[in-house]
Amino acid sequence: MKKNIIHKISFLLLLAAATQGCKKLDLAPENKFTDANYWITADKAGVILNTAYQQISNSGYFFTNEAMSDNAYNGRGDNNGVASLAAGTYDASLGRLKSEWGDHYRGIKTCNIFLENVDKVPGMDATLKARMKAEARFIRAWHYFMLETWWGDVPLIDKDLTIDESKTIARTPKAQVVDFILKELDAATADLPVNTALAAADRGRVTKGAAVGLKARVLLYQNRWADVVTECEKLMNGTAYGTYALFNSYEGLFLPQNEYNSEVMFDLEYLPPSVGTRYYTDFRDMAPLSVNGRLNAIAPTQELVDSYLMLNGKKITDPTSGYNENNPYVGRDPRLTYTVVYNGYQWKKADNTIKTIYTKPGSDPDPTHPDEYSPGSIASPTGYYTRKYYDPTSTPADFGSGLNLILIRYADVLLMYAEAKVELGQMDASVWNQTVRAVRSRAGFTDAAALNFPATSQDDLRQTVRNERRVEFGMEGLRIFDIRRWKIAEVVLNGWAHGAKFGPAGVDNGYIRANQRTFDPAKAYLWPIPRDERAVDPNLTQNPGW
Repeated sequence: MKKNIIHKISFLLLLAAATQGCKKLDLAPENKFTDANYWITADKAGVILNTAYQQISNSGYFFTNEAMSDNAYNGRGDNNGVASLAAGTYDASLGRLKSEWGDHYRGIKTCNIFLENVDKVPGMDATLKARMKAEARFIRAWHYFMLETWWGDVPLIDKDLTIDESKTIARTPKAQVVDFILKELDAATADLPVNTALAAADRGRVTKGAAVGLKARVLLYQNRWADVVTECEKLMNGTAYGTYALFNSYEGLFLPQNEYNSEVMFDLEYLPPSVGTRYYTDFRDMAPLSVNGRLNAIAPTQELVDSYLMLNGKKITDPTSGYNENNPYVGRDPRLTYTVVYNGYQWKKADNTIKTIYTKPGSDPDPTHPDEYSPGSIASPTGYYTRKYYDPTSTPADFGSGLNLILIRYADVLLMYAEAKVELGQMDASVWNQTVRAVRSRAGFTDAAALNFPATSQDDLRQTVRNERRVEFGMEGLRIFDIRRWKIAEVVLNGWAHGAKFGPAGVDNGYIRANQRTFDPAKAYLWPIPRDERAVDPNLTQNPGW
């Protein structure tokens, strides 16, 4: 898809309309791109669909969303509003709410335009047209999934609106929106190819597996456990919906040479700076300064670091685990090292040389000590930096990267299945071995105590699987959705987010107090409808408490 969806982005006509005229729901079509004269070739129709792909999401949301959760902290500025959202210091005027609402409805508009007009293309191959329609329906369903997840009831629009219509539309009940999403994904699945049937030039396009994986996630967020099992088993048993497997290296999963590997089901597509303009530089504000990071904006928390088990499968709070607070990163889940940069970290550079990262105050032999924790500096406010998604081929000056960002991967299917089985009371050794054991084995666990099925209570299994999700997907942006659907946000987002043990000894046992947070469960499980949207359309009611 990098070739067909990104490289030949000659859709300035539509893009101009989409970026300038889509700030609200009043997204009026321009005659110059909706007139029947435009829809004369499959290639022209493809230009519109390619735009829809680019509107799925962006690298900014992908990287900063983690800081809305207890996994990370946005310590400089308010990138995409995540500092305000995490701390509970926002209202309906927050810019992130307006921008994300607009982003999703902009994408929905593009899909609606495509679906309403593609049949005008004369002589278009029927199979190609059906596939392209299915892709558009999947993308539209993705946008509605995000909208109903954040806001609950949202306007359900399945046609291109006039300006007057957009100013009077009301919110549709969440249950109806979810039903629409599920039906759209079913319809799309029927006309999508399996991943192994894609030509190399089409890699990255939506497939049957992506549609089934997204449906499983939608159902997971609705606690429809039996239905989650049904969808996951479609992907786990047989090849009718695609062929997927855990990639053989957790570290390698996120490296550019392994794009489109067996685990990737759906991703955001990018190109290296040397090829085009579709690249991102977000990582320069997450990497250590000593390896050319600019400053630290998103930093992992101590809470995330503490969630990684010991290699024997025990929690660090277990007195028999072997955990040493004075040497805390030894003997831990290997995914910690592939995700988080800590004091003494051995950073592998692009040329395969090693740079030791010093984050503890007074530990760096370099007198400039750029990565050491120092309150108020541009270094990490938690004493941790990020490793996952570092692209060794990125441009040295600004970390410009074309590495695709994975939105759905097969490990998620396995852990969704495991969670559903736990909730149904059906977790046993067989299910465990298919899911948690497989994920841990790929991560690098070898100790039988970490790999064998623990015959514990349902609640213990629930916490085990939930923690497995946390460490498997650390710094991938999924944690905020998990803590909201589990209804534990008022627990984990109330109080201090901490950093490494570099703070005053008498305060929280020396762990840095990085950010104080509040979460009001009476209202914060739904975002407020953006103030400016309600000013345009008085029929948009507000969520409770806002």
